[in-house]
Amino acid sequence: CVMTFEPHPRDFFAKLHNKPELAPARIATLRDKLLELESCGIDQVVVLPFDERLASQTPEDFIQSVLVKGLGVKYLLVGDDFRFGAKRAGDYAMLDAAGQQQGFDVARMNSYEVHGLRVSSSAVRDALGRGDMEAVARLLGRPYSISGHVVHGRKLGRGLGASKEGAEDGFRTLNLRFSHWKPAASGIFNVEVHGLTPQPLIGVANLGIRPSLDPHDVNGGRVLLETHCLDWHDSLGPEGGYGKIIRVDLLHKLHDELKYDSLEALTVGIAKDCDDARAFFASRHGQTHRQTSRDRI
Repeated sequence: CVMTFEPHPRDFFAKLHNKPELAPARIATLRDKLLELESCGIDQVVVLPFDERLASQTPEDFIQSVLVKGLGVKYLLVGDDFRFGAKRAGDYAMLDAAGQQQGFDVARMNSYEVHGLRVSSSAVRDALGRGDMEAVARLLGRPYSISGHVVHGRKLGRGLGASKEGAEDGFRTLNLRFSHWKPAASGIFNVEVHGLTPQPLIGVANLGIRPSLDPHDVNGGRVLLETHCLDWHDSLGPEGGYGKIIRVDLLHKLHDELKYDSLEALTVGIAKDCDDARAFFASRHGQTHRQTSRDRI
């Protein structure tokens, strides 16, 4: 059983004090966090709502009411920098002492390093902010990904770069909502899409607020991940993605979000991003092929 908090405690205090700049950039949605825990073999997760009551709870009361009475804890594993309770007054030493008194064991998980860098949410958040997706993948042990249901948008992309006037075969996108206003990553990325076809589809995606479009459009200015698959399978049809759950792996950042002055300029920009993405995947495929051939020798 894993216990986590939602929202992030710093999110709660940033909203409480009306200081949004203090909110941490969000690495993953709750959905993706739960999916990742499930993939690690965790079959039960307790999500505690971090609210005013929990924020003001003393460490002693947290131990007694949540851990002992609520969960009946027998063994507790925490990170080496774990703090809890009002004003972050609780720590490992307090948990260990309480465990000795009330009959549960407490263990502390030591830090883990990758290439001399401590693996932590702060390190992942910093790498996402820099757009260093390769570093993020090393820290996570997998590509950074976002998943969710494909939702309807304005369908504007279908007409951009279409083969002829009135056609809807332009830059159609798969749209996922990111449930937090401040994602740790943003910009244009080379991606792989999982969940629509047996093999992943390659594409280019925009994660952010789409500065070239009206912020008061159908999506209400919310953060979106909009993915254009470079080779859309005809078997999916024009509406093939809607309602389906997909996972998008963000492999490499091309650039930050750009504001274009017109739809024509936006079309040119998207086309260039697609060309750059194709070059990236061609190079990546070549490297993989060379490695595979070398392994056979």
